[in-house]
Amino acid sequence: MKRRAFMLSVGGAAAGMVLLPRMAFAEAGKIDWYTSSDQNILDFWTNVVKPKFEAANPGVTLNLVDAGDNAGQTAIAERALAAMQTKTDPQADYFETGDWRLPAGAADAGLYVNMKEAGLSNYSKVNPLAFDGDFSLPYRGSQVLLAYDTTKLDPANAPKTFADLVAWIKANPGQFIYNRPDKGGSGGNFVRRAILEANGKDPAKFKVDNYSPEAADAALNPAWDILKDLAPSLFDNGAYTSGNTQSVQLLSQSAVTMIPAWSDQAIQAINTGVLPETTGLVQLQDLALPGGFSRSVVLANGANKDAALKLADFILTEEIQSAVLSELGGFPGVAWDYVNQDLREKYKDVIPTTIPTFPGGDWEKAINDGWYRNVAPNVDRNA
Repeated sequence: MKRRAFMLSVGGAAAGMVLLPRMAFAEAGKIDWYTSSDQNILDFWTNVVKPKFEAANPGVTLNLVDAGDNAGQTAIAERALAAMQTKTDPQADYFETGDWRLPAGAADAGLYVNMKEAGLSNYSKVNPLAFDGDFSLPYRGSQVLLAYDTTKLDPANAPKTFADLVAWIKANPGQFIYNRPDKGGSGGNFVRRAILEANGKDPAKFKVDNYSPEAADAALNPAWDILKDLAPSLFDNGAYTSGNTQSVQLLSQSAVTMIPAWSDQAIQAINTGVLPETTGLVQLQDLALPGGFSRSVVLANGANKDAALKLADFILTEEIQSAVLSELGGFPGVAWDYVNQDLREKYKDVIPTTIPTFPGGDWEKAINDGWYRNVAPNVDRNA
């Protein structure tokens, strides 16, 4: 599933470059930091985190490097793992977001710092919903929610459960739209929320290793019935946008009243005037729309590991976590009690009580293929 169609990305040859660590001795106090995230994340670190962290830690600098993509960052991790065996400098200290399970065997070999045992003063603030093992540190999240026009829909009447949402869509034909599930995560996760609704609201039923064609038919067919039933009540009697951005555009033009949207895209759109200030945001409270967190890892054999751990602690402070929300448009990685009180009040309707995730792999293919075949058979998948 495509994450966000609206994000800027590194173009041309640079996007495929694998930036391997330099074979030299690390500079004392310089944290070699890598990311495989979108340009807006690199901009956030460049313009917000770096100057604040360096001002708070004289003598320490952040060397921000775009690894290009996940493959580029994994190559750096593999080089760092090899450096452990040769006891050489990996020229890498910090991954802005990374999977501690990669490369295979890295965590068992001791490549990544155990964050639970690292003595971070702010570790206890991390949102319990965001944990994914002891070797990574959640610091920002994004989740699909509902964005709507408050001039047409009183916030007091905004849907708070999936059943309420279905009832509202049917009672307001033509005022809701979502994008095709293979063209953007906002529509894709709306579809997944319908799947969860049809399966007892239980995300645990879906795992990477429990897929089979038979299991897919049993789990997905009831969801296709829900979505087929909704189709005539959608915008233009059953139209679907071709991406996250097109959905936002229709809402901004008052063509529809409500859409599913990524939390960060919606918040940024409001902050920049793409969506009007009268745009409301709400999250379902029976079971939220799916999303997830980005988690940092610190390399145990990095020459500046101690400084990197200071950085890990720093990004959990109220100042930075509030900026994740107000400047980046993401969700905080800490519990909302540790975010600026004014921001908590402003975004109270989108604070999730659950953050369901959904596996990719074979499940993703089955969802995309099944949606086109059963829900939208007349939609040209290649258009």
